[in-house]
Amino acid sequence: MQFDDDASLDSSEVKDMRGGGGRIPGGKATVGGGIVGLIALVIGLLFGVGPEQLGLSTGEPEPTPVSSSLNQVQQACKSGRDANTREDCRLVAVVRSTQAFWKQEFAKRGGQYSPASTVFFENRVNTACGTASAAVGPFYCPADRQVYLDLGFFDDLRTKFGATGGPFAQAYVVAHEYGHHIQNLTLQRAQDGRQGPNSNAVKVELQADCYAGVWAHNATNVADASTGRPLIKSLTEADIRDGLDAAAAVGDDRIQEKFQGRVSPESWTHGSAEQRQQWFYQGYRTGDMAQCNTFR
Repeated sequence: MQFDDDASLDSSEVKDMRGGGGRIPGGKATVGGGIVGLIALVIGLLFGVGPEQLGLSTGEPEPTPVSSSLNQVQQACKSGRDANTREDCRLVAVVRSTQAFWKQEFAKRGGQYSPASTVFFENRVNTACGTASAAVGPFYCPADRQVYLDLGFFDDLRTKFGATGGPFAQAYVVAHEYGHHIQNLTLQRAQDGRQGPNSNAVKVELQADCYAGVWAHNATNVADASTGRPLIKSLTEADIRDGLDAAAAVGDDRIQEKFQGRVSPESWTHGSAEQRQQWFYQGYRTGDMAQCNTFR
């Protein structure tokens, strides 16, 4: 994945709370690190699960950074060249590209896209959905319409879950969470409390995977406002393979087999490795969000 070196990065879409850890004095997290955190990570199955779904404590609204010195991305991420050399700047660029695409897509369909911020944090963070530790993994909170990322998760994706990693694996994670934002905007985030391969919980996650693929299909055609050229210059077949590999690594069956030694389809909440790959590729192949109706 290669970005246009000359493009200007707008970091206003990312709130960088690293260094402050997203901490609020007196804030309480009910999910911690160590074994408890790992169990929560496995239960959460990593993508799209907000703190409210894990029974986390209700916190105050997410705070602004304590000082501007904490906002590393604002200082470091100025151009596409920075995105090609720094992980956090790359994620800033992916957020920018993802939202630019969905703004364009909504306009094409006669709608108006409402942006969502991404929050970088360490250790724990308070959200409108509750207080979460990094153990929850990346998630979208519909109550405050923000995506939350602890960048340390991307190391876990490789070391704990066996994904090959790579820049596009990270982009897939971000695009999946913005898929949940699209569901929230279009009233498609239906949950019925059930689990299993045919549950709404799984269908919601697979649709977010499909929406991530739709963005990937169109990413190199979305003009950036600063240059009039696409911010993402190229995506290779190897990039897409990394995305498919990441999707498979966090399939319910893969995670259950790895951490409990057996597969229990009746408790699935995100779908199997095959399902996740299938729906990401469906979006990537067609580039059409209308082809992402996992509820049929």
